[in-house]
Amino acid sequence: MQPVLQVSNLQVTYYTEGGRVRALDGVNLNLLPGEKLGLVGESGSGKSTMALAMMRMIKPPGRIEGGNVVVDGVDLTKLTDEEMREARLSRISYIPQGAMNSLNPVMRIGAQMGDAMKAHKAQFSATQIAERIDSALVSVGLKPSVAKMYPHELSGGMKQRVCIAIGILLKPKVIIADEPTSALDVVTQRQVMQTLDSVQKELGAAIILIGHDMGLMAQFVDKVAVMYTGRLMELSTVQDMFTNPLHPYAVALIKSLPNLHQRGVFHGIPGLAPALLRLPPGCSFHPRCPLAQDACKASVPPLELKGPNRFVACHLVNK
Repeated sequence: MQPVLQVSNLQVTYYTEGGRVRALDGVNLNLLPGEKLGLVGESGSGKSTMALAMMRMIKPPGRIEGGNVVVDGVDLTKLTDEEMREARLSRISYIPQGAMNSLNPVMRIGAQMGDAMKAHKAQFSATQIAERIDSALVSVGLKPSVAKMYPHELSGGMKQRVCIAIGILLKPKVIIADEPTSALDVVTQRQVMQTLDSVQKELGAAIILIGHDMGLMAQFVDKVAVMYTGRLMELSTVQDMFTNPLHPYAVALIKSLPNLHQRGVFHGIPGLAPALLRLPPGCSFHPRCPLAQDACKASVPPLELKGPNRFVACHLVNK
């Protein structure tokens, strides 16, 4: 089976008054149709930057400096601005962080969904737009009558489902959800994730779920990619990640999860992530790594295959 998404050597740089900041440093990953990938890491690790880069939505002073993003055989980095506008929602869609607040408060839901369709595919008739809106709302567990409502008339979970419905209007091949449950209670979180799951199965799309909630990742995704300072540290199946993480940073993330055997005991990661303007030489995690050796301070470890569907960037693992 051919990957529906291929990201190769993706690089994003921000030019600031303090200097040149590499926010994404040569990221590579593939996703098959129907696969679900969890993208995790501390704040500032590059997760949202990667999502925006795949959508070609990086704004100045940021710039995509290199790499390719191929969706269903089409390299999005080679498209014109007009072609990329049409590719959004139809090939790849993005549910932004804080999506509930992205709805226009003075427009009815149906009007906002219709505008999204017309902005990306102008050839739809009014009847087709109405039918597609009703279908999308039903797909996410909402009644077609929601199209006549304003955002303030909806609960947080309903607004989040509307944002998912907008994301699937043109049946994309890849859906990126950037922390879609961060502002919701646990019951609504589960409902939203079940909605995403059913929509993904209906479309056969690949999903990238960005977030900090490792428990949510364990329940929902097939593969987990751990990011740190704009680089992939480990990429493996969800079972391997939670039962036998290999990279010291991935190990520390898993250890930080609460468990029933050590109730009340908190395991944090010592130190702070370095500023991207002043990255340490070698592996950027080595100042916080309890296993760091001289090699870790001297050179950046490459992301290497360490088993079926498993990649790790660590000198200790790659020996």
